[in-house]
Amino acid sequence: MSDATTDTETVIDRTARRVIRNPDTVYQWLTYAGIGFFLTVSLFPFYWLVVLALTPNRAIADMGVVPKGFNPGAFIEVFEVVPFHLYMLNSVIIASLSTIIVLTVGSIAGYVFGRYDFPGRTPLLLGILVISYFPPVAFLIPLFRLFTGQVTLIGLESPDLYNTPWSIVMPLSAITMPLIIFLLTTFYRQIPDGLEDAARIEGSTRIGALRRIIVPLSAPGVATAGILTFIIVYNEFFFSYLMVNGTVEGWSPVLHGIFAFQGSQQVAYNLMAAASIIGVIPMAIIVMIAQERIVSGLTQGALKE
Repeated sequence: MSDATTDTETVIDRTARRVIRNPDTVYQWLTYAGIGFFLTVSLFPFYWLVVLALTPNRAIADMGVVPKGFNPGAFIEVFEVVPFHLYMLNSVIIASLSTIIVLTVGSIAGYVFGRYDFPGRTPLLLGILVISYFPPVAFLIPLFRLFTGQVTLIGLESPDLYNTPWSIVMPLSAITMPLIIFLLTTFYRQIPDGLEDAARIEGSTRIGALRRIIVPLSAPGVATAGILTFIIVYNEFFFSYLMVNGTVEGWSPVLHGIFAFQGSQQVAYNLMAAASIIGVIPMAIIVMIAQERIVSGLTQGALKE
């Protein structure tokens, strides 16, 4: 046996003995390695966008992992070339409308599933969850025909909703609804029945008990559901791309604002990267402000008192 093989075996044996003696140190290093890998995979795309945004468009070819130049004016040029702020406003309005619809319907459904015991409750709830696993592309052709006035029901043609916010709000609300119903069901279910019963014994009606007892106690769940809905709708690609024509007047969201820098002769990659970073800023602010609310809301919804 060669000396190199012997030295390798000695190092392996010494390392194994050290690991056995100090398992906590190994766990700590494995944790650091996992966190480092996660941060690298998560943050590198954002870093690459920053590199592209700061590099002049003519110098982007054959570039490395550092900017080839420094052009922060791209973040201002984004708003000069296209009305990007209006695209962002369209996304905010669409996400807000979807959130209102989902919370209204989802709260009612979650209250019924969480507080009432009726025949078929579990199969019906499972059926709602199964619907959420259907791919969005399966609904594209029927919804496109419906929203362009090509469907006739009871002698009436469907309204032409193409290039309106409702062509995005309605399908995204329906797709997001099952998840929010399931989430709110867990919140309403964990509230002790004795609180509502005590309110009714004191003379309050069921609606009064709902308003005074159930709604305040379920506020963390409703807030969490609203934040998640807003983020999901704001970041959605499929319907946001296909249900509008790409113009800001046609209620096109921020996605089309980014694609507006693609010309027939040239693509402004630096402006697309800068627009992508600007478009992410509202979501980053929401997550930074509401991260504790999201985590606490999800963990509270997972517990059963």
